[in-house]
Amino acid sequence: MSLSVIILAAGAGTRMRSSKPKVLHRLAGMPMVEHVYNTSRALGADQVQLVYGHGGELLKQQCRHFDVEWAIQEEQLGTAHAVEQASVNIDDDDIALILYGDVPLIKAQTLDTLVKKVTGDNVSLLTVVLDDPAGYGRIVRDNNKVTAIVEHKDASDEIRKIREVNTGIMALRAGYLNACLKKIDNNNSQGEFYLTDVIALAVKDGNEVVATQVEHSYEVEGVNDRKQLARLERIFQADVADRLLTQGIGLADPLRLDVRGELKVGSDSFIDINCLFEGEVTIGSNVSVGPGCIIKDSSIADDCIIKPYSVIENAIIDNKTEVGPFARLRPGTHLQTNSRVGNFVEIKHTELGENSKASHLSYLGDSEIGKNVNIGAGTITCNYDGANKFKTIIKDGAFIGSDSQLVAPVTIGENATIGAGSTITSDAEDNCLTLSRNPQRQVRGWRRPTKRK
Repeated sequence: MSLSVIILAAGAGTRMRSSKPKVLHRLAGMPMVEHVYNTSRALGADQVQLVYGHGGELLKQQCRHFDVEWAIQEEQLGTAHAVEQASVNIDDDDIALILYGDVPLIKAQTLDTLVKKVTGDNVSLLTVVLDDPAGYGRIVRDNNKVTAIVEHKDASDEIRKIREVNTGIMALRAGYLNACLKKIDNNNSQGEFYLTDVIALAVKDGNEVVATQVEHSYEVEGVNDRKQLARLERIFQADVADRLLTQGIGLADPLRLDVRGELKVGSDSFIDINCLFEGEVTIGSNVSVGPGCIIKDSSIADDCIIKPYSVIENAIIDNKTEVGPFARLRPGTHLQTNSRVGNFVEIKHTELGENSKASHLSYLGDSEIGKNVNIGAGTITCNYDGANKFKTIIKDGAFIGSDSQLVAPVTIGENATIGAGSTITSDAEDNCLTLSRNPQRQVRGWRRPTKRK
């Protein structure tokens, strides 16, 4: 049988005190509903139906990359009514799995176990045991068989002692689900059509209700306000930290780590406090990441040192490279092996060659920098004329004196030296000292100082 997932995401979420739909509030940098969608796809769903209502246009806009069928619930008439907007579009012989867009931490492994228990017209129900089940519908059993779900307000004192409660997540054959939905009425205090009535109908029809208890209660915890969202954020991050520690990655403090995407780290690497990783980040082995760093969609090879408070975005960093502290690597940056970028250096769309260094207080944009180049403090590449951007080429072995401005397009020759405080507006020759002390001039035969022994 094929698997079709129905994600309920029509609620307004008034307790969030927000104008946007509740399911669009972010957990680990991603809308809650996207976590549920990704889990559905990881489970191997053939079809995903997303039921929307409040803020529907914003939801569809921000989730336009989803491969889903959209089903609108124009009136909020209860969970059964919401499911019915989507279930009618599912083949009768498919398994329908009902999930919630505000329950973001449900795991694919848990759902796989749930779905595999669907046979015939039985109902596979996910339950959880809580220390304090007050307010939840209790799972009533007879000889271990589920016979009913009794809401807290309707439960006797004896039933209220039951700690196993309903999560609302269930799987069953779509044809039987639709048959049940047609029989559900709204003859209750809220005047709503409740999905939990499916359980009573299944028992009445003589169909078994098979309960699966979730291992971790946070998997089925829903979000109704920002406090609950913050709580699940820390649970999510603690789970990430636990996986990293298990893999042999050093963390200065597992409670002060935030991963908003996918982070892969090699062995013997260390991450200090308050680091943030976004998008797809790959870190090699024996890498040290200092406190307060922000790294997004970047690759860092082995044996690198990322010093405190560096910001790295869409960059590639090769082996044995040092970055920071307080460095900023913008998109298109590539630091080659054994290069060095120091404090308050900003680099964008630039290749920095092997053994080259820009140690402090520089801006390098739209540049191609060769091997063994030294960029002095205060150097900038003037790559933008107010309308267009131009490239600066600095060849192998060049030495750029402090407080220099390289006005692109310009090429600095091999082993060339730029005198401190120069403004270079035309190409500098190989092996020459170039100055721009009005006018710019070339000093041929000049020999660069060598380090004294």
